[in-house]
Amino acid sequence: MNTQNKELNAIRSDAREIFRNSLMAVDPYKAVKRFIHIEGDRLLIGMEGRPEAELDLAEFDRIALVGAGKAAAPMARGIEELFGKKIRKGLINVKYGFTEKLAFTGIIESGHPVPDKNGVKGTEKILDFLRRANEKDLIFSLISGGGSALLPQPARNITLSEKQKITRDLLACGACIDEINAIRKHISSSKGGQMARAAFPASIVNLMLSDVVGDKMDVIASGPFVPDTSTFKDAWGIFKKYDLKGIPAAIHDHIKLGLEGQIPETPKENDKIFDRVLTYIVGSNILALEAASAMAKKLGYRTLILSSMVEGETKEIARVHTAIAKEILKTGRPIPPPACIISGGETTVTIRGDGLGGRNQEFCLASALDLIELPPRVVLLSGGTDGNDGPTDAAGAMVDPLTVTRGKNAGMPAERFLDRNDAYHFLNKTKDLLMTGPTNTNVMDVRLVLVR
Repeated sequence: MNTQNKELNAIRSDAREIFRNSLMAVDPYKAVKRFIHIEGDRLLIGMEGRPEAELDLAEFDRIALVGAGKAAAPMARGIEELFGKKIRKGLINVKYGFTEKLAFTGIIESGHPVPDKNGVKGTEKILDFLRRANEKDLIFSLISGGGSALLPQPARNITLSEKQKITRDLLACGACIDEINAIRKHISSSKGGQMARAAFPASIVNLMLSDVVGDKMDVIASGPFVPDTSTFKDAWGIFKKYDLKGIPAAIHDHIKLGLEGQIPETPKENDKIFDRVLTYIVGSNILALEAASAMAKKLGYRTLILSSMVEGETKEIARVHTAIAKEILKTGRPIPPPACIISGGETTVTIRGDGLGGRNQEFCLASALDLIELPPRVVLLSGGTDGNDGPTDAAGAMVDPLTVTRGKNAGMPAERFLDRNDAYHFLNKTKDLLMTGPTNTNVMDVRLVLVR
């Protein structure tokens, strides 16, 4: 192995270690245990020594937990360890494979990002329990990324298959998560504060692991326990913005009836049902980025966190990151080598081909095409913290200036695969996929630009 390849492999190894450390910082189980404390009959909510709220446990007859999302299982384990046999009921919906052994909590594995019958079944069970709750109940709501697809009970006459179709159409047209969830909240019976409505007058401690840019609580899993800021008018505007064709008739009619005031809006901020709901974000993307920065410094890199709020078309965001790498090499700005530039957030892909991939893989393949002329001491990594990038078994990918050449030598032109949105098959062949398996967390994406 020549010196250049040794250096490149060392940088790639560093990138993996930095990404791994970012995942450890947003472990959902640890996040819950950091935020919930019991002292006698006092429930303290907030970081240790800095409680933000306090409840008297003696006031409640029952303690229960409900939840949904990719991180719901480890979050539930945290609550179970705190309360043990005091938990009278536990019900959570998780994505297939995102599970673990729990003592008091029932788990239903369900479809994501396209909802399925298991998700409907689990949601019905959760709503049935919430409707029977009373003011002597204390319920922990454990909500994380993926929860929107995992709480899919349709509203009124809408069918699951119709919700599946509109979900696929929204994912394919490039709609952002705020827009997708605005639609979901208005064609569901569980989202946009509607679970809080079902549970009233029970007391709710709503713990959320954020997977959305800006940590907007009503967007995380479509906010089942928080006031909804979107409206039927917003939902209709999104259909018009993307000129969606073939909207199922039941969904079209439901939104129109909402516009006309014939169907009640989702609960808003001034609704009394939220007087008994305490909501906190216990983990977010910036925590993952800060952990990445700490590990990069430990490995000898100068670091700069660009933002945890990066959005936009994946290919365009890729060009911005490769431009920064080029600037570092040419001028030493914004920081000189060895440099680690870190960003987070969540990009979107407008699908025009028939290939397989996800936003992180597309980011990396687009970046690889822009790295061809650079010396082999640059590595870009982009990974989903949940371990699943799009409908694939990869978290994302990691590329360098030799990636495109590796593909070319295998008879695979990178441009053609990018045009088809088929990054997965290209990066699998070049051995550039980032494989973590399900991580049981979800705080959007982590991107790294390493230059030595």
